[in-house]
Amino acid sequence: MRIYSALCVTLFLYVGARAQSCSRNLIPDLSYKLTGQNLAFPCESTKNIYKTTGRYVPSHMIATRMQIYKDQAIIALPRYKHGVPFTLGTFSLKSKGCRATLLPYPCWAMQEEGNCDALQNVVDIFVDPVDNLWCLDIGLVNTLEQPVRRCPPKIVGVNLKNGAVMKVLSLDDFVNPESRLQYLVVDYSKDGRAFAYIADGGAGAIIVYDLQLGTGYRVVLPKPALSVSEKSCSDVLYIQLVRKPCGNIVYFTYLSNPRLFSIKSEFLQLGKAAGAVVDVGAKPADQQIVLLGTDNGAGIFFRYKGESDIFIWNSETAFRPENFLLVQKGDDCKLSTEVVAGYRKLMWVIESNFHDYVLNTVGCLGPSISIHPLIKTSD
Repeated sequence: MRIYSALCVTLFLYVGARAQSCSRNLIPDLSYKLTGQNLAFPCESTKNIYKTTGRYVPSHMIATRMQIYKDQAIIALPRYKHGVPFTLGTFSLKSKGCRATLLPYPCWAMQEEGNCDALQNVVDIFVDPVDNLWCLDIGLVNTLEQPVRRCPPKIVGVNLKNGAVMKVLSLDDFVNPESRLQYLVVDYSKDGRAFAYIADGGAGAIIVYDLQLGTGYRVVLPKPALSVSEKSCSDVLYIQLVRKPCGNIVYFTYLSNPRLFSIKSEFLQLGKAAGAVVDVGAKPADQQIVLLGTDNGAGIFFRYKGESDIFIWNSETAFRPENFLLVQKGDDCKLSTEVVAGYRKLMWVIESNFHDYVLNTVGCLGPSISIHPLIKTSD
């Protein structure tokens, strides 16, 4: 089981001077650039066919979510726009050179758009403590263009030890027309059963799915925890799993909601969520927070909306600004979308100019994506 405590083993790499503009003094051997240009196709003719038929548009590819298994980075590449040949990729963190080449994961056959046995649009991924990768596939593609429903939403489980697909579980019975599945975490009960908790931002619920039995149910969030945005149809429901000696806890919040909430995972597993949601506390005044990940312990990483600085909060302390520790000073060009524990027992961050991607201002080369350990600058 890969458990790291950011308060103990997170490496903050201090550099001699504060980085200027959009450049930071990163560690070259541990910093990687991803682009839609660097993909591993079976052969050049296949690549040409994909390009000429519009199935491969390099500038339409962006990486948003990441998990690390040993020295392997596994990347979610959502099909927000057409021309994304695969929606789940990987590269080795032992790669030489800063530009990484992405390979489809677990294989090309699992990337076929329109084949409901394959991956359609992976928006989140999660590696559990027993080396399984779980993928949240919403089945809806081209979501930033003209959305197309290819297949029902599902969870796909992959054995990381051998790359074999072990489970394909439909979520069709747990969604409604308002549903927007956004994030996924996986937890284990005391008797060893795996449970997935899926944030349904559109319907104001957390879907609880027993991955062993293939059964589940919806937990409707109480009114104080719901979206308060006038554009609730586009609000985001963030969810994070925090591991504590007294029992794991799921923290969640809508981007627009001024407060953070939690519920013990045991209550979710038992279906006893009524009255079990805890109001953790208020966010800083006039600030919206983006939950980025955990240290696999009690620490939760986050940033403020539209800002690039990354903070960590020890959830054993009160949810107050004085308990927020700055762990990476950001720049104006990229925003982080996830922080994960992994290779070399470091905390890794994936960041990009996603805001430019959404506005179609990335240019012909597409979005700029980087993956590296957390870097803390000092004067």
